Amino acid sequence: MTTALITGSTAGIGAAFARRLAADGHNLVLVARDTKRLREQATELHDRHGIEAEVLTADLATDDGIEAVAARLGDRKNPVDLLINNAGFGNKGRYLDVSMADELMMLKVHCEAVLRLTSAATEAMRARGRGGVVNVASVAAFVPRGTYGASKAWVVQFTQGAARDLAGSGVRLMALCPGFVRTEFHQRAGMGTDNIPGWMWLDADKLVAAALTDLARGKSLSIPDPRYKTLMGLAKVAPRSLLGGITSKTGRKYGPQ
Repeated sequence: MTTALITGSTAGIGAAFARRLAADGHNLVLVARDTKRLREQATELHDRHGIEAEVLTADLATDDGIEAVAARLGDRKNPVDLLINNAGFGNKGRYLDVSMADELMMLKVHCEAVLRLTSAATEAMRARGRGGVVNVASVAAFVPRGTYGASKAWVVQFTQGAARDLAGSGVRLMALCPGFVRTEFHQRAGMGTDNIPGWMWLDADKLVAAALTDLARGKSLSIPDPRYKTLMGLAKVAPRSLLGGITSKTGRKYGPQ
């Protein structure tokens, strides 16, 4: 049996990855800040699917938290075969309305933690000649949309660049770019969702299924829904100035800054 480590595993996309991978027979290392929720999740997945679920409490906004997860990823005696870098959050408010401390925390979780954990995982995977990493980004990476979009753009560029550098090593890396998904994300950020059109919402379980299919196919970028693939295709050809104005208004209305 292989082992997958999932950050931000107790809710949303992370929880969907945990359900799917456990159902497929993978042992899990579940990472989040809430020990109680982690233990409940581990027990449920073990009882339902008969897999082993290890709990690792860690806050990826801290050096200690990142180092603890990196150490687990580097454990050669208990190897991790698949890393899902899913932990993340959004800040409510425009640029300069959000405190610098909150902006820097976002960059630490979205960028520094992703860099350090991907590096720890892929170093061990390359030595074994196999493994995979999914770094959860967002379609916000492809439009000019403040700090959140900028951090996710970094995730996409970093992941695709690392994937090229590790080509032929047996290690696969993929950036996953979902749109709006029904999770706790917006609630935690204090963002309303009543005005988001119904057609823009994605189901987390279907998203994960599509993402794992794309990873198996060797893709380094996954936009796992035809609706968002169409929107991102249009974004590529739209004038940058027009796109910036539209996404600024849309971002203030629907999403994180």
